[in-house]
Amino acid sequence: MIKKPEEIALMAESGRLLASVFSHLDSLSLLGMSTLQVNDLVDNFIVQQLQARPASKGQYGYAYALNASRNEVVCHGVPSAGETLQSGDLVNFDITLEKNGYIADSSKTYLIGDVSPQARQLAAVTYEAMWKGIQAVRPGGRLGDIGHAIEKHARAHGYSVVREYCGHGIGKEMHEPPEVLHWGKAKTGLTLREGMVFTIEPMINQGQPGVRTERDGWTVVTRDGQLSAQFEHTVAVTGDGVRVLTLRPEEHHLLSADIHK
Repeated sequence: MIKKPEEIALMAESGRLLASVFSHLDSLSLLGMSTLQVNDLVDNFIVQQLQARPASKGQYGYAYALNASRNEVVCHGVPSAGETLQSGDLVNFDITLEKNGYIADSSKTYLIGDVSPQARQLAAVTYEAMWKGIQAVRPGGRLGDIGHAIEKHARAHGYSVVREYCGHGIGKEMHEPPEVLHWGKAKTGLTLREGMVFTIEPMINQGQPGVRTERDGWTVVTRDGQLSAQFEHTVAVTGDGVRVLTLRPEEHHLLSADIHK
């Protein structure tokens, strides 16, 4: 579970490259594109521009470079030529990248066109909740501190936290120990140690927390049909706190900020 400094350096390079994928998506007008078009653009960018590998492609038999989870889709949405991004949509793109044998994992929820205030707030609170979890990471802290911080923030705004899916350790494999729950009690769970690397990726629902998997065996949706949002970063426990390995350029000020609104 503990990575050596040279391993974390390699993971940071994978994370830097993955952050550039999201910067590339940020520069595009996604309105009117199909989720399969977005997938193909990301696949090409990772392979051709970054000389890296889309790590999700071929993992567990999955055929694509990303998950595209739109509106009531909680996670694992499958890109489709028939699914067009329309004004008012929320869509999460969950992308993994491997370089030099090490994997980084990150996701971002995009607001497409003219999004309702309710959907905009859900996305904002989900993003804040992820950062609350990140800010709880420190050596000697506990895994439960992360989940508690996330759940407290989500519930304070009237939202619920999906419990069926969680963050995870990551390195040479996409999924390694430990499991990182996005709910729980502070000062419980595994003690955090310098060198641990894992994802924090809360899925926050507008309504009830219940989910179900559709017939394709991948797509997970809210049981009540209401919206869901997600954000994700890969983080490393440092000697005095946390390092976000997938940090995007516009996020540097958030590491020490109190983003509660």
